[in-house]
Amino acid sequence: MSSIIDAFQEDHQASLHKTGTPVVHAFQPQDAARWDEFVSGCPEATFFHRAGWKTVIERALGHRTWYLYAESGGKIQAVLPLAEINSRLFGHCLSSLPFCVYGGIAAISESGRTALDRAAQALAARLKTDYLEYRNLRIQHPDWPTKDLYVTFRKDIDPEVEQNMQAIPRKQRAMVRKGIKAGLESVIDEDTERFFLAYSASVHRLGTPVFSRRYFRLLKETFAKDCELMVVLKGGCTVSGVMSFYFRDEVLPYYGGGTGEAREVAGNDFMYWELMRRACERGVKTFDFGRSKRNTGSYDFKKNWGFEPQPLHYEYQLHHAGAVPDHNPLNPKYQIFIKAWRKLPLPVANLIGPYIVKNLG
Repeated sequence: MSSIIDAFQEDHQASLHKTGTPVVHAFQPQDAARWDEFVSGCPEATFFHRAGWKTVIERALGHRTWYLYAESGGKIQAVLPLAEINSRLFGHCLSSLPFCVYGGIAAISESGRTALDRAAQALAARLKTDYLEYRNLRIQHPDWPTKDLYVTFRKDIDPEVEQNMQAIPRKQRAMVRKGIKAGLESVIDEDTERFFLAYSASVHRLGTPVFSRRYFRLLKETFAKDCELMVVLKGGCTVSGVMSFYFRDEVLPYYGGGTGEAREVAGNDFMYWELMRRACERGVKTFDFGRSKRNTGSYDFKKNWGFEPQPLHYEYQLHHAGAVPDHNPLNPKYQIFIKAWRKLPLPVANLIGPYIVKNLG
């Protein structure tokens, strides 16, 4: 990696010194604290810009990462987490950031943003990738192809618990109360196993491969108190579970699902309410319901909570690819695979799923 970045810097060394443009560096282990300090204070940065994702993507998913930052006067001006996926089935890409909702360049100066943008484009070309992808909250390259597929759902949390309950539309509020009446309870877990039981069962019903147990263990290990596991129980048995991330004053329920019983007792409805209630009580201000594809069940579920969709701007610089990638379950060519996957025994799906999903990004 360093040789590629060094080559980029050498190509532009003269102009860097003349113009004072920030210098691009490759992330080193000793940079972690500085990197995360910058991310914490940069308004454009998200939880997915944290340095810990480098560890998770490398160790749990086996992909090469290219974390770059621009520095001027001894201060970081911008960061860009990148991961490279090279798959025979799904192609070769450089993305910020696969497996994450948000990414792209987080900057406090336009010169820092420009320096990293040029470095990333040069890196994608040197690696001979199919495309470079930025997962932005805002448009950065109006002339690049985009994917108008995903939206995110974010909403303020009222300081009063009951006000949050009343803000839920009537029909959805009734589902929450159904879970309460069913005697459900929520508990915070330090171990990932009960969560994984619920989550893996849920994605299997959807016909989607599941991540490995190791992936979720590493997320919890890496982000510690900022990665919370909450499970919903009925009579001591797991009904549903959610893994949430905390960042600044936000909570992001990122991976969640329920067992076969969850629908009957409104387990998922109760689960997200409990997460909102707990977040409210600890002073969290924003509930980030995360990404959904337009016109899907997940999209409708979040709208039913009174959340309004906000477009996500996924931008692509095409290199060896002829078109924007379309690796998602709505693609008709994956329907046969999805139907077949649902018929697999759950233990079999959990065994082979991680080998597939790690290349989807």
